[in-house]
Amino acid sequence: MSAASDDLVVLVVDDDFRVARLHAEYAARVPGVRVLEPVGTAAAARRAIAQHRPGLVLLDAYLPDESGLDLLRDIDADVFLLSAASDADTVRTALRRGALCYLIKPFAADALTDRIAAFQRFANVVPADPARTLDQEAIERGLRIVHSGDSPGGSRSRSATEQAVLDAVERADAELSAVDVAERVGVSRATAQRYLSGLAADGSIRVQLNYGSTGRPEHRYLPRG
Repeated sequence: MSAASDDLVVLVVDDDFRVARLHAEYAARVPGVRVLEPVGTAAAARRAIAQHRPGLVLLDAYLPDESGLDLLRDIDADVFLLSAASDADTVRTALRRGALCYLIKPFAADALTDRIAAFQRFANVVPADPARTLDQEAIERGLRIVHSGDSPGGSRSRSATEQAVLDAVERADAELSAVDVAERVGVSRATAQRYLSGLAADGSIRVQLNYGSTGRPEHRYLPRG
């Protein structure tokens, strides 16, 4: 069965075969994405990019024959850097050399799928089309989408966990803490807190501070309405 001509073609570059397969599987979950056979070296990546012209490359920073950061500097492609490296110098170098996204391994599937879906929307707003011209508003919107999912209140797709967290807040008859949400959704407090922070940041829910007897403020979450 052939892929649609407008599918986003994704190439995974990682020398760990199991990790490469896992990231390829994550990417394939996104509708409208076709994933190429993963490759494990910079040389193989150069050949695959020249042959297939992928719309997005998921690149590891550590490759056996060349630094992924050096490869990033040389290739003409949109790239997400996926790396276990969390030092500021590596992150800054990746961003300076053109990485659109930096994900620290290991990460959950939705951390990658959400960003690929955002990249698809970015590509619609800022297409790789030399005949198109863009105004400043389109450029700013494209940057918002690729870096944060979309503008506040946008209709971006949500992961199942994020939607469950949002539903828990919206259906509650009182304000909730992160612990309350975690118990209702069936996730850890840290996971609930991460999604709650993101939903509050994009305006999907409201957050207020309550001061208890200890004097330390507690974040409480309410529906946007």
